[in-house]
Amino acid sequence: MEERKEERKGISKGLAQALVVLQCVVYGFGDPISKIAFDVVPVYAMMTVRYSIAFAVCFLLFHKRIIKTVKTVPLKAWLIPGLCIGMNYLLNNVALSMTEATSVAFLRSMSVIFTPALAFLMLGKKYRWQQLLAQILVLPGIYLLCVKGGLSGFGAGEVIALAAAMLAATTLVLSGKYLQEEVDPVSLTALQGGCSAVLALIGCVIFEGARIDMSVADAKVWGIILYLAITCTFLGYLMQNLALTGISERSVSLIQSLCPVMTAIFSLILLGERLSTAGIIGAAIIILCSLSEAWNWKSSSNDQEE
Repeated sequence: MEERKEERKGISKGLAQALVVLQCVVYGFGDPISKIAFDVVPVYAMMTVRYSIAFAVCFLLFHKRIIKTVKTVPLKAWLIPGLCIGMNYLLNNVALSMTEATSVAFLRSMSVIFTPALAFLMLGKKYRWQQLLAQILVLPGIYLLCVKGGLSGFGAGEVIALAAAMLAATTLVLSGKYLQEEVDPVSLTALQGGCSAVLALIGCVIFEGARIDMSVADAKVWGIILYLAITCTFLGYLMQNLALTGISERSVSLIQSLCPVMTAIFSLILLGERLSTAGIIGAAIIILCSLSEAWNWKSSSNDQEE
């Protein structure tokens, strides 16, 4: 156990930050191409196929390690983070079906505030006021980038989006905890993918009549699904879990606020969607706050303990 813990601590902070930035790029490209696929394939059917493929690929490559983890590691160490990340995506899509996407994007990004708060409440982790300031300042940037003309109201869809943000934060906090103590990043990645597939299937049963008809998907749609499964899910989850062995969950959540920026960039390239002046200002604020995180860890040698 101790040997595995030391091995996971080997990843450098710089590499961990780079992995989260790369995850943002991967997700940023995945968001606009998902919209293309959703025009053809029902949302939860596609999510079920996507996460099932991701789990299958990971299990094929690392089945011995995964089976050993299931047999030897306490159930809560992988099941709870897996259910949290799966429910996060499930509720996020439910919220999108009930309210405006801009409102959902903003409220979902509240995880940047929820994460350090949960880390303090659940694990007793503290952080300096300079770090808290960066967490708070990123919110107006996210608001300017994601919301056009203000939130449309606050109803059931908004409540569900906030619940999704809380689950995203819980995933980071618990994944960081168990990665340091009991489970390795690859096994956690696979089991999170498996839990996501099961929960997506439940969503398919509830909202789409349990039909997973992929006959309408052409080669382009299948290419998108494979990208989402292997790059966004398998590699995306893995990059996040590896990063959590080198930097704190608070740092990961702050850098992940770059995701809307990357989505805006790729939406411009692929879909012709242009940012307003407010959106450009918001993107600049987010980038500056994320850069402050890079400057901050250079002056602190105990980021993991904060």
